[in-house]
Amino acid sequence: MNIIDSKTPYRSRGFYVRMRLFHNPRYSRNPEKSFWYRFFKWILWFSLAFYFFSSFLITHTTPTTFISKAIVSPSKASRALIEESSFKSSTLQEPKSPQGTQKVLSFFNILILLPGNNRLLSHDFISGLLKGMKVYIYDMPSKYNSDWLSNERCSNHLFASEVAIHKALMNSDVRTLEPRDADFFFVPVYVSCNFSKVNGFPDIGHARPLISSAVQYISTQLPFWNRSHGSDHVFVASHDFGSCFHTMEDVAMADGVPELLRNSIILQTFGVKYKHPCQDVENVVIPPYVSPEDVRSTLEKSPLTGRREIFAFFRGKMEVHPKNISGRFYSKRLRTVIWQKYGNNRRFYLRRHRLAGYQSEIANSIFCLAPLGWAPWSPRLVESVVLGCVPVIIADGIRLPFPSAVPWAEISLTVAEKDVKKLGKILEHVAATNLTTIQKNLWDPNVRTALLFNNPMEEGDATFQVLVALSEKLDRSHKRSKVLSQ
Repeated sequence: MNIIDSKTPYRSRGFYVRMRLFHNPRYSRNPEKSFWYRFFKWILWFSLAFYFFSSFLITHTTPTTFISKAIVSPSKASRALIEESSFKSSTLQEPKSPQGTQKVLSFFNILILLPGNNRLLSHDFISGLLKGMKVYIYDMPSKYNSDWLSNERCSNHLFASEVAIHKALMNSDVRTLEPRDADFFFVPVYVSCNFSKVNGFPDIGHARPLISSAVQYISTQLPFWNRSHGSDHVFVASHDFGSCFHTMEDVAMADGVPELLRNSIILQTFGVKYKHPCQDVENVVIPPYVSPEDVRSTLEKSPLTGRREIFAFFRGKMEVHPKNISGRFYSKRLRTVIWQKYGNNRRFYLRRHRLAGYQSEIANSIFCLAPLGWAPWSPRLVESVVLGCVPVIIADGIRLPFPSAVPWAEISLTVAEKDVKKLGKILEHVAATNLTTIQKNLWDPNVRTALLFNNPMEEGDATFQVLVALSEKLDRSHKRSKVLSQ
């Protein structure tokens, strides 16, 4: 049987395909014979389809009054919300469908074709990918989270993934309102929204006491923390050195991960490939927060594939005379070297101060430098990727977020810290050889999606990647270990 795409445009009531059982020219010679052949062929197909459909309903269904809805968001060209089951109120739980209904839905899964990569997705595909995982979100007193949102920066600055993940999970299909059904327990504590009145930077000096207070609260309200000693509990640490909760590396390393969190799972922006005290805990490296709305607005004005007039770009802190702070220099002096070496090079567009609309400069650049600061990671990694500028990573041993979804080796350049003075020659060589291939990989919309936190969560976005990573740690689920032991 051959299935041939129809030349007739899609109709408002659906779509159809032309089906040909035999490819034989003799059927088209006699118009009358051809008509009756097609007529009886369609009668045959309809009868068979109706027979199997009726048989399935008779043998698999029971009366029911609940049928879940599947929707495709018209505002997203290449992403779809798979199932409409968001929770409108924390006091309401989604009704459970009878067993027969679930079987019917499994037979009639709605398949969604993603134009970006031609992947067919279904309800079963999503459930299978996440292995049926469920997450319970603690209803914490407002002092731990929502009170901080009175400052608008709390949900929009580079550490705001702690807010974005919480919001996305609240409306996610993986959320359960019944804690006994949960594989993981999410603890929504915002520790990065205490902005300094002196310099405006996040001051996380209160982080450890706040986390400790939160653990005390959940361990006395419900039995699940004590049951697993926190091993199936998830926290976010989206600042410089993650679960060490300090902005200076020497202090962070000395303090280490708080004792009460060492059994838990930490979603953190900090990650390196070598042994480090701030990784002495089960962790998932996540990207820093970049506003999806800002990205979309920039790309509307400066398309990914448009002309890029800046060869190499960097805007940010570059100290001419770096200060020695506790025996350490900002960026290990690498930004100073870049400024001294390439500050007068016309092909390098280097600026030492941030600009409100600097995303448009990234969208107009071919290469975007992403040197380390105090920590190895930088928001420039995400900003460069989502705006189509090849990131030039200068941070030895950095561990990058979601390597299974983002092919970092194919979309970026990594320059060793010791080779920063050769940066110009390295970029010239890449521009003359494989730049086109790198840009083609970089401009894949799936790559951009994987690094952005959306609300509601979208298929393949950063929160979705967090869930995929958690689904690979289901051996920590107390619920599943209990089932296996029975």
